[in-house]
Amino acid sequence: MAERFTTVPLNFGGLPRAQCRWENSRVVFLPVPYDLTSSYLAGSRRGPLAILEASTHLELYDEELDQETYRVGFHTLDPLEAVAAGPEEMVALVEEFTRRVVNEKKFPVLLGGEHSITLGTARALKKKCPRVSFLQLDAHADLRPSYEGTPFSHACIGRRLAEIGPLVQVGIRSLTREESLYLQKGEVKTFFWHRLAETPNWEDEVLRCLSPEVYVTIDLDVLDPAIMPATGTPEPGGLNWRTLTRLLGRVAREKKVVGFDVVELTPIPGLIAPDFLAAKLIYRFLGEIFAPLLRPKRKPVGAKEK
Repeated sequence: MAERFTTVPLNFGGLPRAQCRWENSRVVFLPVPYDLTSSYLAGSRRGPLAILEASTHLELYDEELDQETYRVGFHTLDPLEAVAAGPEEMVALVEEFTRRVVNEKKFPVLLGGEHSITLGTARALKKKCPRVSFLQLDAHADLRPSYEGTPFSHACIGRRLAEIGPLVQVGIRSLTREESLYLQKGEVKTFFWHRLAETPNWEDEVLRCLSPEVYVTIDLDVLDPAIMPATGTPEPGGLNWRTLTRLLGRVAREKKVVGFDVVELTPIPGLIAPDFLAAKLIYRFLGEIFAPLLRPKRKPVGAKEK
């Protein structure tokens, strides 16, 4: 008798292949293992694979939301091959692939990789949703006009986003004097981490600054390095799990999220907790976004049984 083997597919959630076909999936994951412009610790190119591997160990029932989010349909694309010609070409490639996803009316989730790649997905969604605003969750302002010879560096992503739509930043705790002067123009709304504790109802203000349609970019260094040490440019302080997931939950419930990314995971060999945190954060945010589709519809009061 032939020996039988079982395998765990390397897609988000480790789902059986029959359950994650393109045609029956609402959510499409785009892994982009790229970190050409990393300026401190390289290694975020290994982030997408680490997230996907960690996701295969998720319990797919979310106890807080009381649902199995994967039932909306997940499809994971093959990782994009890095373009060595430069970050501008890589951004263009990400834009092309994102455009294919959104043109099929599917929800894009970009897995980084360094933060520069966000611009490709943002450009594609801007064409689809002209009034989209951008929510940047980050330790760094990333508002430099250019860095190390390119305007497409990871250190410039905030500036590039602000050029194509309204930008709101949360968790910032590192920037240059020049970036601070740029913020004084009032073109970008920035919520500095050190002021959040002394700002009552800051979440309400964040939501007021966003348009009805929102793209969310999550640089994992927005989190306290005590719980997220696996980043290339860590900064002391930062959000905790509860604060971040509460904000994302409100954004999902009160706005229309048209896509999001999670970037800058730089895996640490032998330390899997940050990888798993990133995977669970993605799953929780998707759960909040798609909760209305997953909750059973209640009959109106007084409705008669058929």
